[in-house]
Amino acid sequence: MSEWIIGFVTQWGYLGIFLMMVAENIFPPIPSELIMPFAGFAAANGDLNVVGVVIAGVLGSLLGTFAWYAAARLLGLERFRRLCNRFGRFATISEDDIDKAVHWFARYGQWAVLLGRLVPAIRTLISVPAGLAAMPLWKFLIVSAIGTTIWTAFLTAAGYLLHEHYDAVAGWVDPVSTAVVAVAMVIYVWRFVTWKPIKTIG
Repeated sequence: MSEWIIGFVTQWGYLGIFLMMVAENIFPPIPSELIMPFAGFAAANGDLNVVGVVIAGVLGSLLGTFAWYAAARLLGLERFRRLCNRFGRFATISEDDIDKAVHWFARYGQWAVLLGRLVPAIRTLISVPAGLAAMPLWKFLIVSAIGTTIWTAFLTAAGYLLHEHYDAVAGWVDPVSTAVVAVAMVIYVWRFVTWKPIKTIG
């Protein structure tokens, strides 16, 4: 995948960065940890402008993350509850879990989005509870833009400074992503095995 990403960004420049970051936020397996450091490397070579690289990355990331937010917002909390009731064991989520999550998100939502945008593997998923909790769009975009700019600028700067060793960034960040996913999988399996339906009164 890395060679394909590099070739795409090399051929399409800022548009390639924008499109790759849109895809990265819609399909998490595509790694921003490789896209943006390589873009920073290209800027260090004089092929691209570093400010333009960051702007293209941020705009692409925001569009991609908005897609998940919009999907969750359109689905709505009640429909999501019904889906969880129907596929409860596979979702490992009960109505009680949903209510607690929405209550927590209503209180700490903007901080959850801000910090979530800085955590590998969580960056995309954080958009879903934001949409379900009906977080105001303007607030979601502003907070997401701040977190995304920090993350994108960090990866770009790392690639710019490391120059031809830009791929080392992925080597640093990948273990974090793997650890987050591994912990999530362990929690999922445990909840799947111990899950019990909660009957709704009335």
